[in-house]
Amino acid sequence: MCKIGKFFLKLLGILFAANAALFVVFFFDLDGKLLFNVVEPFLKKHYDNMERKDVLQEAYDMDKFPKYKY
Repeated sequence: MCKIGKFFLKLLGILFAANAALFVVFFFDLDGKLLFNVVEPFLKKHYDNMERKDVLQEAYDMDKFPKYKY
């Protein structure tokens, strides 16, 4: 075979392997499992520890808008 034919066979093999890998990720929902088991706990830990103001402590006046300070 010529060099171009070998190149196209290698390219076809790489594309087939990438397609098979993407199918496995899709079939077993590996991206969703990664997000649920790794990313979500990290985000929960980060955002649950954020300091927030207590809106229940503010007085409620009908003619005044609250000041949103954090």
